Amino acid sequence: MTLKKTDPNLVTLVDDLKRSSRENGADIWRDIALRLEKPRRNWAEVNLSKLERFTSDGDVVVVAGKVLGAGAISKKITVAAYDFSDSAKKGIAEAGGSNLTIMELVKQNPNGSGVKIMR
Repeated sequence: MTLKKTDPNLVTLVDDLKRSSRENGADIWRDIALRLEKPRRNWAEVNLSKLERFTSDGDVVVVAGKVLGAGAISKKITVAAYDFSDSAKKGIAEAGGSNLTIMELVKQNPNGSGVKIMR
């Protein structure tokens, strides 16, 4: 027996990511879709401190999971994720960066060029 995701928003997101991957030849969106199909306990949980450590100013990052607010960030980056904690949103915005949903990032950058995956 295989378990299916029951959250209609998540199912739609995964389908849209796979479609975008096929249409644009961008393997990154299929990779993110496959990560989101895994059990939620296996999703990425990335703290601001990790974003600070592994990114540079102007980077575009996608997180197949949740961004959490532990730590501090001083870099102006664009972060797309399935979910953000309130403190993470606030920290990224205060550093001059921006928070996006994954589909907003796909619409802005359909080819996925220059996008880093954080896990």
